[in-house]
Amino acid sequence: MIVYVSCWPILAFVAGKLIPAIGSGDLLNVSRIIISALFIFLIQKLAQFGQDVYIAEPSLEISEVMRQKLFSNIHKIKMNFVSNISAGDITYRLTEDADRVSEVIYKTFQDTLPSVLQLLAVIIYMFYLDWSLTLSTLVIAPIIIISVNKFGKRVLRASEKSQESTSDLADLIGESINGISTIRAFAAEKWIKDRFNKRLRNNKNAKYKTLKLLAFQYPVVGFIEALGILAILGLGTLRISQGLLTSAEFSSFFAAIIMLIDPISHISTNFNEYKQAEASLKRLKMINLEPLEQEEKNLNSLSRIEGKIDFKNVSFEYKKNNQVLKDITLKISKGQVVAFVGASGAGKSTMMALILKFINPSTGSIHIDNKDIKSISSKDLRTKIALVQQQPYLFSGQIIEVIKMGRKFSEEDVIKSAKIANAHNFIEKLPSKYKTKICERGTNLSGGQIQRIAIARAILGNPSILLLDEATSALDAESEAEVQKGLNQAMKNRTVIIIAHRLSTTQEADKIVVFDKGKIIDSGRHIDLFNKDGIYKELCEKQLIKVT
Repeated sequence: MIVYVSCWPILAFVAGKLIPAIGSGDLLNVSRIIISALFIFLIQKLAQFGQDVYIAEPSLEISEVMRQKLFSNIHKIKMNFVSNISAGDITYRLTEDADRVSEVIYKTFQDTLPSVLQLLAVIIYMFYLDWSLTLSTLVIAPIIIISVNKFGKRVLRASEKSQESTSDLADLIGESINGISTIRAFAAEKWIKDRFNKRLRNNKNAKYKTLKLLAFQYPVVGFIEALGILAILGLGTLRISQGLLTSAEFSSFFAAIIMLIDPISHISTNFNEYKQAEASLKRLKMINLEPLEQEEKNLNSLSRIEGKIDFKNVSFEYKKNNQVLKDITLKISKGQVVAFVGASGAGKSTMMALILKFINPSTGSIHIDNKDIKSISSKDLRTKIALVQQQPYLFSGQIIEVIKMGRKFSEEDVIKSAKIANAHNFIEKLPSKYKTKICERGTNLSGGQIQRIAIARAILGNPSILLLDEATSALDAESEAEVQKGLNQAMKNRTVIIIAHRLSTTQEADKIVVFDKGKIIDSGRHIDLFNKDGIYKELCEKQLIKVT
């Protein structure tokens, strides 16, 4: 960069020699000066190439580290805040916003800093030639700086709005793709297109406002520059007529002024891009504003758990004075199958989230094998507990890798868990068996097949506790029978907790726990609860379930 910048005043000096030589018609002298200028240009461009190459890798590395940190933080955000995060917005921030910040970091060292140094070098040379004329020239500099700064602030505000509108657009695109079957089922194509077109127009208008500001800035700053150059030509002529400056020196001085235009233009443009990147940086920093899970230190690890679970006076609230669970005391024995039933919002899913340490009790404690889970590492605890959800999320990739999900198990272990989950037979019939690739969200598999792979994934590693969140309710009768067979095998010799809305799946449970408005109001076996006049009997009668 130093070599690159140092060449500018040398080129201005050479230009001062060249113009009088051209005027005198001395071809030999002109040729010598041109060859010298070409040699200096060659050195300068080689230096510029080296500067740009050396800067490229660290600027990209900054972007890489920034993305890694932010991506890591996303996966540390407390579970009860995850639902507030828009996937499309986060995707835009980690791609477009991060790219913009990285590009400005690169441009700062590749273009802005050399332009600033070029200005300094050339201005110092101008002072050497004629300090009074240089001071006159610099009068216009504050005018340019003030106008650029004024535009920069307006560009920042416009860029923030533009990026927000692009994020909104990304959100809607994600929603429309994920909900495409719902859109078609309700013949709502026109509705979603109208919403898309509205956001598209908002995005276009926001970007147009930014571009219009930039378009207005260039002629304003350019006019000020042109006015300054014409004034300098007049002053230079006056200095020559007074004998205070030679024509060769003024030629060098004017060449130096011409060399100021390009860096001023670059600094002006880069300043506006910096303001846009500042808006992106604000949006990236917002990810860190979400509350993160505290880093766990000096917590116990578990080699194995038996599966005994005790809730002791547990209460939980997502918001202050809005309790989801109220003073829950519950004992679950090793190997027991327990079903949680009750209306939506009664607190069943919150109980599971507490067991997995997705959230922590507001008051009270939870013990597994007589150990308070607060003293147990979350990661270690979760390796001993398996979760099968109503609509499990399968990542794309080969079936064997989808079941392993980054864990170190052999192919034999995977096949064993698939057999228990009643998935092995259908996997063996697939074209590439366990190497068959699952598409995003498992779109090339049936609902029953997805669920059985999810069960195989859950029980890989032989967890002691199995959590089933209405694992068969979204399936047809035939698929449900296949999945239920896998579940029955997976449930053997484990403590099992089932969240059930369809009470036909709870009748064989060792214990049914009835929740209502965050409290346990009853518990017992199916027949005992059915024979009471309570909420459980009402729920059974609504689902036409009788004593068996």
